[in-house]
Amino acid sequence: MGTTNHITTKWLGNMAFESNNPSGQTIRIDIAKEDGGDGSGVRPKALMLSGLAGCSGLDVAALIKKMKLEVTDFHIETIANLTDEHPKYYDKVVIEYHFHGPNLDEKKLQRAVDLSVEKYCGVMEMFRRFAVLDIKTIFHNS
Repeated sequence: MGTTNHITTKWLGNMAFESNNPSGQTIRIDIAKEDGGDGSGVRPKALMLSGLAGCSGLDVAALIKKMKLEVTDFHIETIANLTDEHPKYYDKVVIEYHFHGPNLDEKKLQRAVDLSVEKYCGVMEMFRRFAVLDIKTIFHNS
């Protein structure tokens, strides 16, 4: 049997919720004022994209460290298309890995991205079950 994650999400009134995490941290979830919320927290579907980028980013960061690669800056852009019909879900997701630095080892960085995308990232695997993923690696040699 695998590991179980147990999360408690508590209603705070109106449209806001607080959700805990095994890390001991909490996050606040809310919707936009125009949708009846107070805009005081993160939105659930967008949070899924943060989870996706964060999961893969952790893999890549660990590999950058392990391979002793020189990277000045690294960020991930996640651009997702939401379906028009309810229940709305992401059917297409573009994930761009941006690496900055004067001495980028493009081959090894690409390998790090590939390992995350194809082997290590569990959230990526979950997304693959319902969305078409378009993975891009962009090198900014400064």
